[in-house]
Formats: sequence, C-alpha cells, structure tokens
Amino acid sequence: MPTVTPEKIKHSVGPNSVAAFHRAQQLIPGGVNSPARAFGGVGGSPLFIDRAEGPWLYDIDGRRYLDYIGSWGPMILGHARPEVIEAITQAASRGTSYGAPTEGESELAERIIRAVPSVERVRLVNSGTEATMSAIRVARGVTGRDKVIKFSGCYHGHVDALLVAAGSAAATLGVPDSPGVTAGAGGDTLVLPYNDIPALVAAFEQYHGKIAAVILEPVVGNMGCVIPSADFLRELRELTRRDGAILIFDEVMTGFRLAMGGAQELYGIVPDMTTLGKIVGGGMPLGAYGGREEIMRHVLPAGKIFQAGTLSGNPVAVAAGNATLKILESDPPYEYLETLGKRLGDGLAAAATEAGIPHQMQRVGSMMTLFFNEHPVRNWHDADKSDRERFSRYFWGLIERGVYMPCSQFEALFFSRTHTTEHIDQTIDAAKVTFATWK
Repeated sequence: MPTVTPEKIKHSVGPNSVAAFHRAQQLIPGGVNSPARAFGGVGGSPLFIDRAEGPWLYDIDGRRYLDYIGSWGPMILGHARPEVIEAITQAASRGTSYGAPTEGESELAERIIRAVPSVERVRLVNSGTEATMSAIRVARGVTGRDKVIKFSGCYHGHVDALLVAAGSAAATLGVPDSPGVTAGAGGDTLVLPYNDIPALVAAFEQYHGKIAAVILEPVVGNMGCVIPSADFLRELRELTRRDGAILIFDEVMTGFRLAMGGAQELYGIVPDMTTLGKIVGGGMPLGAYGGREEIMRHVLPAGKIFQAGTLSGNPVAVAAGNATLKILESDPPYEYLETLGKRLGDGLAAAATEAGIPHQMQRVGSMMTLFFNEHPVRNWHDADKSDRERFSRYFWGLIERGVYMPCSQFEALFFSRTHTTEHIDQTIDAAKVTFATWK
C-alpha cells in the first residue's frame, strides 16, 4: 500500500474528518460502507463530506474541493441539481415506498428503451450489482448454458460468480478474489485478458456451445479508463452471435455518460443485454437490466426466471432517474463534456510531460485516467504496472490544492455539466504545481 507521511496526512485531512474516521472504524468494517472510499490506494484518512453543490464537495472541516468523482459517476448534471432535488422532494412527500406499481416506473422504462439501442424490455432493480447478477441469471436461463466469460480488471459488482480478477477496490486492496466466494460459484467463470482477440477466439473454440454469456465494460473504468479496440468489439459481437452466447454490456458506468445511448451508441455495437446504474438513478439507489424482448420475456412473471426486489422501482429513486434523463434528453451535455474532457486530458498530459513524468492519458468523453505508466494500458496486465506510489503523491498534491480526484490509480475520474473551463484550468494548474514539487 502506498505510504504518505503523517505530516502530509495531518495537513491534508482536517481534524474533524480524522475524528469521524476513527469513530467509524469502531462501528463499520474498515470505517467505510464501500472499500473504494477508504483511501486504501493512497494511504491516510478519507475526507468526510458534509454536502455538495454543482462541481463542489464540502468536507466536515469546511474545506471545498473541485469534485472529479461525482459519486463515482452518477452526477453528470452536478450535485444537487434543482430539478432533481425537486423531483425527489415531491416524490418523498407522497410516500417513500408502496410495494406496488407506479406510472413513474413505466415512464423511466420508456426513457431507457428510447435511449439505449439494445433494450426493448427493461426491469428496474436497486443497484448495478443487482443488475449484473440478474442479467447473468437470465442469460444462463435463456441459453441453458453455464459458462460465463468476463475480463480481468472489469468489475461487475460484488456478484460471487463475477468477483474474479475484478478491478476497482479489489485491485486497489490487492484482493482480486474474495474469501467467501466458493470454488463452485466461480467455477463456470472464464477470465480472459481485455482487448485480447486470440484469447477470445480460443475460448469460444474450446467451449463451443457451452458459453451462456460474455460480460464486459465496453469502456473500462474499474482498472482506470481502458479503451476497447474496434476490432475487439467487432470480434466479440461476431463470436457471440455465431455461437448463440448472449453479449452483455455492463454500462453501469458508461450508460448515459459517454452518450445518451451509452458506449453501444458511441461504438455502434449493439449487445443482446445491457446493465445500467449510476446516472439512471440520478444519484439515488437504482439499477436496471434489459435487452431484446425475446430474452426479457423469460423473466418472472412473464416467464420462469426468478428475479424480485421489495424496493425495486422505488418511487423516490425513479423520480430522480426520470428528472435526470429528462434533462439529458432535452439539453444533451455530451458535446460540452467532450470539449472539457479534451481540455483536461490534454492539460494533465502536458503537465506530466513538462515535468518529465512517464504517463499515459486515456480518455473517452468525460471519463479518463492519468496512468503513471510508461506504456499504453490495454488490459489489467498493463494497468498493474502503473506506479502506485507516484499516483498517491499526485492524489495528495491535488487534495492540498482543493482538487478531489479518485483515490485509486484504478478508478476513472468523472466530471459534470457544472464544471467550467475555469475549473478545468484550475485543475491543470494544481497538477503543474504538484509535479513541480517532485523535482
């Protein structure tokens, strides 16, 4: 684990956050309710947040930070967008849960189906993890097959069968496989290198007619931003179609982020099924999975494949999702985000070059990673060679200067419609000053 001097920690993290973390550690495993928040990849105590607005986070010590996490992706419109808050408030005033259908669920389903090319029918759930778990079950049920292909470094939530060679917090903490996941749970999961066409072809040759599904992040964010090659996506689509396997795009991160229709719209590759989360819930706990009607009609009660949830389609979460997608439909931010993304990516890369620091800047739209790596990152094998200690110094240097980046080399950063060119330039300047201290 990267180390940071006690003086740096004390100066960077306010006393209220330090005290809050100490309290939390006595009550919650590791002091956090999701491991990516624990600063395990950079050392030190995490900041405890009091509130957020637009592009800003405010910690409990009263310090303000430009936010490049955006709740790990959902806040594409910025924090506390008035229309979204109003929708949540109105929904909550009518009751927080009914255990019965609402028209808002159909409205959100219509928006998803209208936007995402692969989705003809959709089921709402409570999280991205629940979406991927359900999609895998449906794929196995529909095909009558057991094997599932995933790619090392792709994270699909903490589903037992998919928590194998995962990215994100698992990689940061050095525990790519979790105790408690049985050999049986992962026994039908085949793990391949991302962007490796020969390995993919070999797997389909070896397990012809036995593969239920292939699941992947079409742009990876959980080993840092890793971009698929066009040939890799085309071969993946062709092999699955020819073999009768179901191709699942995990667009929990990329859905509504890279384009209204997600990565599948951006790259022109239409999978059989798609999983969604983050933006689709407007910052509230909500996920979704969907696909072709002929696949989704097998889900109970239309079919026999079981999936249920007491809070699925929760009216408050649905209201936030509808408000968010309505804004994205009426006032698409993607051209603006691309312009800002290029400015930020080019600026951070130039700052590293000027300082003589080996790096790779990898970006798609408003998600990107500055890898402290001498070589392009195409898969987890490449990403794992990144300089974690150097990333830790970069992270704390930016915290010192009021910029909050993801606390792991293996998490993509995100920004929002509320970020401005001034904010981007402030961030680039903070990186320049940070790198200058390394000389």
